[in-house]
Amino acid sequence: MNFDLQSTEFWDPAATHKEVQRVFDVCNGCRVCQTLCPSFIDLFRLVDDNFGNVDALSEQQANGVVDLCYQCKLCFPICPYVPPHEWDIDFPRTMMRANMVRKKQSGATLADKIFGNTDLVGGLASRAAGLFNRANQSPFVRSLMEKYLGIHRERLLPTFHSETFARWFQKRSSKNAAKSSSGEKALLFYTCTVNYNEPEIGKAAVSIFEKNGIDFIVPAQQCCGLPFLDGGLVEPAMKKIRANVAMLSKAVRDGYKIVVPSASCSYMLKNDYPCFLPSDDAKLVSENTYDVSEYLVALHKAGKLNLEFSGTVGKVRYHQPCHLKAQNIGFKAQELLKLIPGAEISRMQCCSGHDGSWSVKTENFETSMKVGKPLFKFMQVEDACTATDCPLSAIQIQQGTGKKPVHPIVLMARAYGETLEK
Repeated sequence: MNFDLQSTEFWDPAATHKEVQRVFDVCNGCRVCQTLCPSFIDLFRLVDDNFGNVDALSEQQANGVVDLCYQCKLCFPICPYVPPHEWDIDFPRTMMRANMVRKKQSGATLADKIFGNTDLVGGLASRAAGLFNRANQSPFVRSLMEKYLGIHRERLLPTFHSETFARWFQKRSSKNAAKSSSGEKALLFYTCTVNYNEPEIGKAAVSIFEKNGIDFIVPAQQCCGLPFLDGGLVEPAMKKIRANVAMLSKAVRDGYKIVVPSASCSYMLKNDYPCFLPSDDAKLVSENTYDVSEYLVALHKAGKLNLEFSGTVGKVRYHQPCHLKAQNIGFKAQELLKLIPGAEISRMQCCSGHDGSWSVKTENFETSMKVGKPLFKFMQVEDACTATDCPLSAIQIQQGTGKKPVHPIVLMARAYGETLEK
């Protein structure tokens, strides 16, 4: 698949439909992803109902399969036909292309625009965090949100903070004046979710960087652009991508590695930026981006990680998010937590079912809970703490179990004996 946004063929509805049919046909003949996600389940059911004839699928049926693809990316690492195979199959990007082409024809909905513009919504919500959080818990407001925005009334929504991570860091950045003792230089790409909803994760990263003598910077930055792409909004996503690539590539040239505490955002920088913006700068960003646990494990292997822990984490049930598994980097968070004395880590690789804004929508909420059910069962324990690298998966697990997991680096900071600043 040639994912070229500058190509007229890319945006041609007939050419896009033909490519979708081609991919569906190859997937139907393989079926290694038969039970991987609702998109494949629906696709193969529809094909079977048409006696194996992919061409018999109506446009509405094909669009239904596209809508069920929530971009977990799990099919890509196990697909036998990905590039450079001659069949050139990339199911997630084919579904993304189909969604973008359709949205260009029909126009984005209000919900797409709201879900996509996390910087605007997060910025406004943080200015009146108490009001926004109460509104998100109000049955009356939630009924209106369901009616006009398509947000399921029972979906737990992220909590907003009046003091964002960026504001917190700006107030205390003078404390990071000591020179690096490790020779390491890192740029924290903290992500919009950490900034507006989970500042504790950013604070834990800062604490760990300082504990390990890392020369780090936290520059002004924007959302990675992924939420806009979820809604098929390419142009606003590209503005975010271009701005971030310009800032991040300059930092890389100055010797900094890009460290990201959210799996979806690190995947975006590593794998999607060079695709959407095929430039030397985007490639440079891709090649120098690390998930935060990936970065810290590499530090340990270089003999530079501080192992002077004053506490332990005990038993941990750990969930590895889809977008970490899709990066093919192994189980870095598990490796990291095992360095803490007395830690007992049990791991489960299973999609939580949240997947960005997909599960927030009324039509997908119940399906998302079915997807996450095996994970909920694994995480619903009394004698262990729970952890996940994905802040949205944490909300989904809380929805299914009543208990919200923490990020692995928050557990690590606690094991160092650090009290994360409020």
